[in-house]
Amino acid sequence: MAQLGSLSQETETLSHVLRLVQAFRAFDSDNDGSITAAELGGIMGSLGYNSSEQEVKAMMQRGDTNRDGRLSIEEFLDMNTNELGLGSLGAFLGSAFEALTADFESGEAVTGEDLHGVMREIGVDQLSVEDCQAIVASMDADGDGAVSLEEFRLMLNSFL
Repeated sequence: MAQLGSLSQETETLSHVLRLVQAFRAFDSDNDGSITAAELGGIMGSLGYNSSEQEVKAMMQRGDTNRDGRLSIEEFLDMNTNELGLGSLGAFLGSAFEALTADFESGEAVTGEDLHGVMREIGVDQLSVEDCQAIVASMDADGDGAVSLEEFRLMLNSFL
């Protein structure tokens, strides 16, 4: 069985992606799932980057893979997480996601306990319930102790 890397470092990486998702949603003023160059400049400023208009345009061109003049949340995350990785945790979470989609309806939320049960089912027994709760908490945008399958997918796709 592969060993997990530093769980705290990997959950911090998940938390970083959650902050990116929250920033994206905050600047998606019309909630259409995409942002303009002006909105991107605002996001970058909120994340502590002082980007010029030219730099923002270059980022848009680099990130806008479908060339529609807007960034989807997936494009935005791809743009900002390409050098991040979850190591072995990412592979385990990918397997867990497949099992969760078979067991849960798309609108259901996944708790740390749910994740722990699925991880044990797929043979990952080195994660405690508390570890799984920390993983879910790092993805939990509203603080309710659970994450939707769609949020789980979005976060996971940022690393795969």
